[in-house]
Amino acid sequence: MPDKYFDALPKAHTTYANIIKSLLPIGEKASKDSLPNATYYVENLHIDQGNLDDYRKICGFLDNGKIPITYFSVLSQALQMNMMVKESFPFAMLGLVHVDNSVTQYRPIGERETVTMSVAFDNLREHNQGQQFDFVTLVKSGEDTVWQGTSTYLSRSKKAGSTSKKSAPRQVTVKPMIDEDGVHSIFEVPEDIGRRYAFISGDFNLIHLHPLSARAFGFPKAIAHGMWSKAKSLALIGDLPDACKVEVSFKLPIFLPSEVELISEPMAKLKDASDKCVFGLYSAKNDKPHLSGHIELLGDND
Repeated sequence: MPDKYFDALPKAHTTYANIIKSLLPIGEKASKDSLPNATYYVENLHIDQGNLDDYRKICGFLDNGKIPITYFSVLSQALQMNMMVKESFPFAMLGLVHVDNSVTQYRPIGERETVTMSVAFDNLREHNQGQQFDFVTLVKSGEDTVWQGTSTYLSRSKKAGSTSKKSAPRQVTVKPMIDEDGVHSIFEVPEDIGRRYAFISGDFNLIHLHPLSARAFGFPKAIAHGMWSKAKSLALIGDLPDACKVEVSFKLPIFLPSEVELISEPMAKLKDASDKCVFGLYSAKNDKPHLSGHIELLGDND
C-alpha cells in the first residue's frame, strides 16, 4: 500500500467520523495474518503552542522551552487512528488494549523546532490472549532521528483449539521499598481527568469519558488514560537525562476517581548506560500496580 503524506496532523473530529464509519459492517474483513504495509508522514510538523501548554499543565511538566518526552506519543495517535480506519486493519479498534509504551529521546527537542513525524505498523505476533502489534513512531530533524516511540497493543481473542478459558497468570509486580533519596508521591486522580485529557490529547475513547460509556465496554467506572499516568509519573520524577529511554507496562486500570502512589528510585543512580531507574504507580488503597517502568541512559552506540 502507498505511504501517505499530510501537511498537518489530522483533526480529531474528522478522525472520529472515520472511526464511526469503520464500525459499520461493510465489506470484507482484513486477514489477521498481516498488518498493512503503509507509513503515514507529517512533514514540517509545527508544534501547537496552546496545546503544548495545556498538555504540560494537565501532566505537570515544567514550561522550560523543551518538548516533554511523552508528547510525541500523544501527537502520533492522530496518525495511528487514521491508519486503523483507512488501511486494511485486521482488528476491532474498540477492543484494543494499550499494554506497553517505550519512548526514546536522543536529545532535548525545542518547542519551536520543526520536525518530520512518521508512523508505521510493526511486529505482529501471537499472545496468549490474542495478538499483539506495535505502532512505531519516528521524529526527525533533517536526517537525524531525535525521538522514537513504540506503542504495543493487544487484540484479545479466543485461541483456536483452546479448551481452557483461563489465560496465563498475570505477572506480579511487587511494590518496592521507598528510597528516601528517590521520589515518593501520593496524589488524587480526579473523576474528570479522562474528559479533560481527551480534549488535549484527542483520545476520546469512551472508556475514559464517563461511567456509563465505560460500562458498555465492561468497566465499572471510567478509567484514566495510560499515557496520562505515564506522563504524570515522569513529571513528578523531575528532570530526565538529555538522552534516555523510558519504558512502561500498563497493569491494572485506574478507576476514576482514585488515589495513587508513585514510587521511584533516585535519578542519581543513573551513571552509565547499564543503569536503570525503576519506578511504579500503585493504588494507594490496596497497593495493586497500575504501571511499572524504568528510565535508562542512552550509550554512545544507541
